[in-house]
Amino acid sequence: MEINQGISIVEKQEELLQFTHFNRADAWKLGKELVSKVQAEGLTLAVSIRANSGFVLFQYATEGTNLNNEFWMTKKFTTVREFEVSTLLNTLKMKKNNQTLESRGLDPRVYAWGGGGFPIRIKGTGVIGAVLVSGLPNLQDHDVLVECIGRHLKAKDVPRLPLDSGL
Repeated sequence: MEINQGISIVEKQEELLQFTHFNRADAWKLGKELVSKVQAEGLTLAVSIRANSGFVLFQYATEGTNLNNEFWMTKKFTTVREFEVSTLLNTLKMKKNNQTLESRGLDPRVYAWGGGGFPIRIKGTGVIGAVLVSGLPNLQDHDVLVECIGRHLKAKDVPRLPLDSGL
């Protein structure tokens, strides 16, 4: 798959996966949706939902995850909060422009490269937080988020990236 195709798919995902509202009850429901998938599929994954302030609204970690997963979720959160797009979209756009975190003046100890962070965007308002996962390869981290957010929002026809796309 060409990088432009990947960018188009992720942009469409972000367009379709917007919320009309998001409160702590919504964070709990979405978090439970993610945990249900993790448990049903036996995934080793850490999950976090955070408000833009950094306040953790929901968090869960399976056996086999550790502090390193927490560290990655924090980097993914910082990236989503800063750029107001998913970490995967940000990464794909940098790849397209032959950029790295460092070439953009971003500290790789603070910002994430890859998938696993998705914006909580309220239609007509903007990004108010992020949904984060850590533990799988980048495209799989992203896909878990797209699947669960899509199911939570009852979104139809959300395109998915092939996990073997090489992006």
